[in-house]
This record gives sequence, structure tokens and C-alpha cells, in this order.
Amino acid sequence: MSSNLAAKLRVGTKKAHTMAENVGFVKCFLKGVVEKSSYRKLVANFYFIYSAMEEEMEKHSNHPILGKIYFPQLNRKQTLEQDLSYYYGYNWREQIKLSAAGETYVQRIRELSATAPEMLIAHSYTRYLGDLSGGQILKGIAQTAMNLSDGQGTAFYEFADITDEKGFKAQYRQALDEMAIDDATGDRIVEEANAAFGLNMKMFQELEGNLIKAIGVMLFNTLTRRRTRGSTELVTAE
Repeated sequence: MSSNLAAKLRVGTKKAHTMAENVGFVKCFLKGVVEKSSYRKLVANFYFIYSAMEEEMEKHSNHPILGKIYFPQLNRKQTLEQDLSYYYGYNWREQIKLSAAGETYVQRIRELSATAPEMLIAHSYTRYLGDLSGGQILKGIAQTAMNLSDGQGTAFYEFADITDEKGFKAQYRQALDEMAIDDATGDRIVEEANAAFGLNMKMFQELEGNLIKAIGVMLFNTLTRRRTRGSTELVTAE
């Protein structure tokens, strides 16, 4: 008997997924507008979030439901450490901090682990399948926008232990469908997945102010250079 949880999650989170993609920070990213300072703050937040999620997932690796999607090859903590070392330097641990929205996210993960571990399925699905699905596209955008060499600052998007991403996603969805859960539990997991999208959106919205400010500075500097160049040309002409 199939729970059809994979399909329920796909259909049930479609609206939230679209809303998340339309947050200003994400829209700018997808259009190739990426500011390094804002991006590295996102990477720092992800470090705390994935660390919490992976710690709690491991804690419940033998859980009769959650354990079905415990795949250590998905873990991102180590790759995020590599990226943080690139963006902040060797002492990155002393520099990074969790934002307010990131703190709420981490608290939710810890709370669910203590009270309803099966709800962590929603957070695993929301983050990891998204990372696998759009990771290579986002990696290319980040490299181009921030002039990164291959392998610099984009380890997060690399799944070294997964050679067939399409096949792995099929395996993951099959594991979701084979879970022995009732409709009520499935509905709660979908609801939590929508909440997870909301937590991500709040985190992205926090970064919009930094991005807008950075874009404003870049435009100001560009205009200033043009005016200076224009003035120089007039003086030369005279």
C-alpha cells in the first residue's frame, strides 16, 4: 500500500514553492544578480540549519518512519564548511552568526525532533530535493555572478556521494511513498513542508535589504565613474 506522500508533497507545496521563488532575493539570484556579502550570510545561515537538521536526522536514523529517508550522502554540513572557509577565511567559525529568521528555523527543527520526529520529513524534502533539483543551475549562476573559479565557494551544490541525481531522487520519492503513515499524518507533513518554505522565505527576505543596499552602492559608483569620466573628457576637449 502506497501513502502517495511524494505526490502529496509535490502538489501540496506547489503554491509555496512558487511564492518562495518570487521573493526578491531569490528572483535577483535567478537573474544573475548575486552580491557576495549577502550570499555568504545565507551560507552561514545554511550551516547552522543543516547542522541542526543532520544532527537530528542522525539521532532518529532508526525511527520507523523518518529513518526511511535517512541518507547521509545528502548531508551538506561539510560542504558548507568548505564554502565558509572560502568566503570568511580560516577563522570563519569566529565570524559567522545566525540571523533572527535562521534562529527561528533552527528552533523549529529542534522542536520537531523532540516532539514529532516524523515531521522532519517535511524539512528534509524541502531542502534536499530542492538542492538536488536546481543545484547545478544555481551553482552556475553563483560562479558567473561572483566571478568564482570552479570549486571555489560552491561546494554546497556538489553531491560527491550521489552519482545519479535523477535516480537518487526517484529512490527518495519511492521511500516517501512506502512510508506506513495514515492520511492525517501525510497531511500534517505537507502542512509542515509549507511552513518550511515559509521559514526559508523569511530568511531570504532578511537578505533583501543587504542586497538592495549593495546594488544601490554599485549603481552610485557606476554613475560617479561616468560623471567623472565625462568631466575629464570636457576638460580635455577644452
